[in-house]
Amino acid sequence: MIDDEKTPGDFAVPDAPGGATRAVRADAKRNIDTLLEAAKEVFATSGVDAPVREIAARAGVGVGTVYRHFPQRADLVAAVFRREVDACAGAAPALAAEHPPCEALSAWLRRYSRFIATKRGLAAALHSGDPAFEPLPAYFRQHLGPALESLLDSAAAAGAVRSDVDPDDLLRAVGNLCLSGSDAGAERMVDLLIDGLRYGARFPAADSPPEQSDAGG
Repeated sequence: MIDDEKTPGDFAVPDAPGGATRAVRADAKRNIDTLLEAAKEVFATSGVDAPVREIAARAGVGVGTVYRHFPQRADLVAAVFRREVDACAGAAPALAAEHPPCEALSAWLRRYSRFIATKRGLAAALHSGDPAFEPLPAYFRQHLGPALESLLDSAAAAGAVRSDVDPDDLLRAVGNLCLSGSDAGAERMVDLLIDGLRYGARFPAADSPPEQSDAGG
C-alpha cells in the first residue's frame, strides 16, 4: 500500500494536471510513478475508459489518491503519455552506448514502434479536443525528434544508413505503419523500412568502413 506521508526532498515533475510543472516530495514522486505505471498497464488491457478504482487497486492506493493527483481522467491519460514519451526518448542514448550505430538505430525504431502500437487505444482520446491533450503533439516532437536525429546522425556518419533521412518523416512513417495494421504486420514493415534506410549508404553492410588491406599493389 502506498501512503502519502511527506519526506524531505522536492522534485519538479511535469505530470501535474494540465501539464504544469509542480514540486513534489520524494515519496510523493514515487507514489505518482507507481500510479502512472498502474494506469499504463490498465489502459493497455482495459482502455482509457477503465474504472478509476481498477487503476487505484493496481497501484495499491485509494481512489481519492488518484483524484488528488489527477482530478480529471484526461490529466491522467496525458501524464501517462508524457511518461512513455520520456522513456522512449531516454532509451536512445542508452542504446547508443551499448550498440554500434546502426544496431542502436534499429533497436530504437523497434522500441518506438512498440510504443506507438500500445498507444492505439489512446488515439481517440488524444484527438478528442480536450485542452489537457493540446500540448502533447509538441511534447512528442520535441522529445522523440532529437532522440531519433542523434541516432540517425551517428549511423549516417558510420556509413551504415543514408544521410538524407529526416527524423520527423521517419517518425511519421513508422507511426503510420504501426497504426494501420496488426502488431506482427507492423513489426515486419518496420523491419523493411529499416532495411530501406541502408539503401544508398556508404557502407550498407556494416557499421564501419571496410578494413583496408596492408598488402601493397
